[in-house]
Amino acid sequence: MKKRLKVITTIFLVALSAGCIAEDYDFTPPSVTLSSSDSSQSEKLTEANIKWTGENSKLEEKRIDDVLSYANEQEQLTFQSGQKIDLLFDSEDFMVEDLEAALWKDGTEQELPLDKQRSFTFPEEKGEYILVVELDADSGLAQYVGNIEIE
Repeated sequence: MKKRLKVITTIFLVALSAGCIAEDYDFTPPSVTLSSSDSSQSEKLTEANIKWTGENSKLEEKRIDDVLSYANEQEQLTFQSGQKIDLLFDSEDFMVEDLEAALWKDGTEQELPLDKQRSFTFPEEKGEYILVVELDADSGLAQYVGNIEIE
């Protein structure tokens, strides 16, 4: 009886630990979504410059020379003036070291302060902007852009 219990316990523990080992991790740069705080609106940003160490230490790189022009070519995303926005990642298998967001209008940069929940508020001034989000993580650097209209 004791021998059977040991065998059953061993099989159970091996099966349980195998489930932990088989977890699937995503080593690609995350997608970034802008979501209104009331969750009524959700828009995905476009990847721009990427230098990210992926699975098996394989480097993933993408280089855009003129980020503002590239962002301007993207589909325009419309938000309300003064709207509070959350920055969401589709995965987070990395450690965020720094995260910054800025709006560009007519060649002038306006930093968007992020709170601890990675939220910011769009300015009250209406117009067309370029949003640039820069993620510095232990896996590398990733930059995201959006062509933004604030109504």
